[in-house]
Amino acid sequence: MEVSPLSDKCFHPPIRHSLVHPLPPFSRFSLSFCKNLGQATRPLRRPCYFSASNPDTLLAGARMGDGGKHHHEIVVGKKEEDFGDLKSWMHKNGLPACKVVLKERPSHNDKHKPIHYVAASEDLQVGDVAFSVPDSLVVTLERVLGNETIAELLTTNKLSELACLALYLMYEKKQGKKSFWYPYIRELDRQRGRGQLAVESPLLWSESEIDYLTGSPTRAEVLERAEGIKREYNELDTVWFMAGSLFQQYPFDIPTEAFSFEIFKQAFVAVQSCVVHLQKVSLARRFALVPLGPPLLAYRSNCKAMLSAVDGAVELVVDRPYNAGEPIVVWCGPQPNSRLLLNYGFVDEDNSYDRLVVKASLSTEDPQYQDKRMVAQRNGKLSVQVFHVYVGKEREAISDMLPYLRLGYVSDPSEMQSVISSQGPVCPVSPCMERAVLDQLSDYFRTRLAGYPTTLAEDESLLADGNLNPKERVARQLVRLEKKMLHACLQTTVDLINQLPDHSISPCPAPYAPLLN
Repeated sequence: MEVSPLSDKCFHPPIRHSLVHPLPPFSRFSLSFCKNLGQATRPLRRPCYFSASNPDTLLAGARMGDGGKHHHEIVVGKKEEDFGDLKSWMHKNGLPACKVVLKERPSHNDKHKPIHYVAASEDLQVGDVAFSVPDSLVVTLERVLGNETIAELLTTNKLSELACLALYLMYEKKQGKKSFWYPYIRELDRQRGRGQLAVESPLLWSESEIDYLTGSPTRAEVLERAEGIKREYNELDTVWFMAGSLFQQYPFDIPTEAFSFEIFKQAFVAVQSCVVHLQKVSLARRFALVPLGPPLLAYRSNCKAMLSAVDGAVELVVDRPYNAGEPIVVWCGPQPNSRLLLNYGFVDEDNSYDRLVVKASLSTEDPQYQDKRMVAQRNGKLSVQVFHVYVGKEREAISDMLPYLRLGYVSDPSEMQSVISSQGPVCPVSPCMERAVLDQLSDYFRTRLAGYPTTLAEDESLLADGNLNPKERVARQLVRLEKKMLHACLQTTVDLINQLPDHSISPCPAPYAPLLN
């Protein structure tokens, strides 16, 4: 299990932008017919969004943010204590005796309720089972849609698992205290999509707050993910009609009439922050919401404890000893800090999986492009190649880039023939060509560093301020770590330039130099 909603190797957001496997013709016809029929038999009316100030919506309530824009907050019923805490509710509904307890810590914002977290109720040793949540208390698509085949059809062709789970919880929230899941939803409302270590995902930040990420590629990722969520919102009605019989228990309007986009986005982000990716289970069960799981469990990059599906339950076996009262942590998967911030709202300073991306591409204008493309493929590279620069391994990353960049600089046809006939990623390297390659690399890293509005020293100074806004703090942590990697790459490149035998040599001309971005 990776405690992450991002299941592929590159950790892209699980948002389907197109139909990867189109529906069979009959399914498409049936879908269209049902949608038209549903619209024809429903009286026309204005969209009636469920008020964000009403406590019957997931992540409800509102506050005024930057620029006077509304940001929805939680409103919990005055009599919530009548239901007991989450753990008590779980025990009443089948949770066996466990070795954890719910504790709380203050929120970053005094206006918000304290954040709950799972801690050891007794001393634990490596290999101890902290808890085992029965499947009856776990939310999966199989449970939501009642049919594994339909669950797989929907998420393959229309929506991500996160969108379907968010839609389900929103409708359950509208049931109020009648919902079986009321205590769990109430807990998600309290967390407000926040992980244990920081703040909300940047997907819920204002425009001015997103600007804290200026210069970082993460800023564009946030905007792209937000657009993806919008596309999923626009598909909700389609899912409603495809699986209408499975939602008959909800006597409400169709999704886009019942919920505004802002409410859906907040529910989506809340689910994103706590969904668990189970291994070795059917597709309809792979994404699960586990009431004692994240965000009540804190994420840690150097932890190997994972929630696992075992004999009708989801259990957690700890990977380290704990003293009674200590918060329990789980692994969040091999994700860079940009993904941790985007998905969970925190940055891990000790994240060995942190990385930068450098994209290089051979010039398609080069008359020898096809030959270079063939040589690159022979050596495991593509005409557009993504290089990952891992923290602490910047020198290795530069060494991996150089043969590819040298190939792009080859211009003489006879030299190209020599490259084609050679074994391995070897190009004839003259001092002037090597200088040109290294100069291009150093200029690239300097340009990226110049794209940030602050310097590394200024970031350090800002982070030393104990009163720094929590969102700005976590953003500064991210860009500071990015800059450290860029500086290490630049220093490695400069060191290689200084090792050239003749520092006065001019770089070779490069009419078809590879592109870096």
